[in-house]
Amino acid sequence: MTAYAGNSGIVGVGTTSTVTAVGEVRSFSIEETADTIESTSMGDTNRTFVPSFTTGTVSIDALWDSASTSEQDHFDVGDTLYFQVQPTGATGENYSGQGIVTSKTVTASYDGMVEASFSLQLTTAVTVA
Repeated sequence: MTAYAGNSGIVGVGTTSTVTAVGEVRSFSIEETADTIESTSMGDTNRTFVPSFTTGTVSIDALWDSASTSEQDHFDVGDTLYFQVQPTGATGENYSGQGIVTSKTVTASYDGMVEASFSLQLTTAVTVA
């Protein structure tokens, strides 16, 4: 099994399918889920299910950087963005799609860095390349 360090990951976003790396990313996650519909009927001895709708979210935590070159200025709640997540860096597998920005949080404390969190609700299937 190959193990990868998380420090080489890349997250890109854009208003078109051409994305640019988001600056100051500290962590990210991409989650895909599928609903199921129960198809159990009389006489069955086990519950049975069939797949239904799929959905997902992308979450990004970063050090806040308001410079336009950081791409963090694209995260306006309600906007639709294209994204690309590369967990192992530029040469590895990547996940891409489109989503709506559902949250943007900027936090600060007197003894810490200003940080930001962003969430996207997927509106397309995730493409793995």
